Formats: sequence, structure tokens, C-alpha cells
Amino acid sequence: MIKKHCFNLCFRPLDQWIRARVAPELIAVVVFALMTLQATAATRQVQVGTVTRVVDGDTLWVNTSASQPPLKVRIQGIDAPEICQLGGDQARDALKARVLGQKVTVMSGARDDYGRTLATVHLQGQDMGRWQVAQGHAWVYSYRARRVLYAQEFAQAQAARRGVFSAGQAEEPRLFRKRHGPCQRTR
Repeated sequence: MIKKHCFNLCFRPLDQWIRARVAPELIAVVVFALMTLQATAATRQVQVGTVTRVVDGDTLWVNTSASQPPLKVRIQGIDAPEICQLGGDQARDALKARVLGQKVTVMSGARDDYGRTLATVHLQGQDMGRWQVAQGHAWVYSYRARRVLYAQEFAQAQAARRGVFSAGQAEEPRLFRKRHGPCQRTR
């Protein structure tokens, strides 16, 4: 009897406070998170088309419909060397050999500053961004020093000295652009 009385005195106010204060805030946070996820999922588009052109190691054109112009796609999560940069041609040629003329699935959700569709691109279920990084043809795209996608593949490609890392003079495309500007100006 004493134990039950102590529980009611000690923990009942805490229980009531949690239900009154924490539960509504927690519910609001969960509802907001679910709404955000739903909005994000609603803006993601899945399209299937044929790759008609490969511009460089992370940009390609996909024809999704005869009635629509081709979609210019920037592969999300990677940053391949610039075409005028050491390894740029190699990165483009590797992607071209893999996807040109092939049917791919494009999962897009946003556009970049240049109007390109940011998307993941899959060829027969294989993520082409992951493939480019694993082959050593691209860096993991980082934002504020946080590398999210493909970090393990990137580390393995560097350690195995694949692709652009084979020569030991690889320069991150972001730093190259900062020093030289876009390729059009350096030619």
C-alpha cells in the first residue's frame, strides 16, 4: 500500500506533465516531419527515357518522350572533373560508354542554378552516380564539408587509385572551378 501511494505522489505529476506538455509538442514535430516527407515525395518525379547525349561525367541528356524536349540531367550527389580538367574526358567517356543509347530511370526533384534537373539516374537498377564514384570518375558532392552519398565508394576508389586518382594529381572539381573558372574561359 505504501509503494502505491509513493508512486502516485512521486510520479503522477510527472506523468501528467508529460502528457500535457511533451506529447502535443512531440505530436506536432512528428506531424510536421511527415508533412515534409510527403511534400518531398510529391515533388519527386520518376521518368524513363533514353540517354541521347553525355556532356561530361555528371551531366547527360535523356529523351523521355517524343512530344517533350530532352531533359538535361545533372547527376545528383557527385561532382565529376570539368571537361578541360585532368580526368574530365576520361569521366565523360566512361559515363558515355555505360549509358549512351540506353534506357534509364531518372528520379528528379529539383533544378540546379543552371536549370538542369538534379536527379539520380539508374541503368538496369544500378545507380550511375554511385558507379561513377566507385570507378574513380567523380568526387562525392559535398555541401559545407558534409559528404553524404557514396562516401564509402569514394574512399575505396581513392585507396585503390582508380580513375582520376591513378595519377596522384587529382584536383577536386570545385577547387578547379574556383581557380580557373568554367572550361569555356580556360580554353
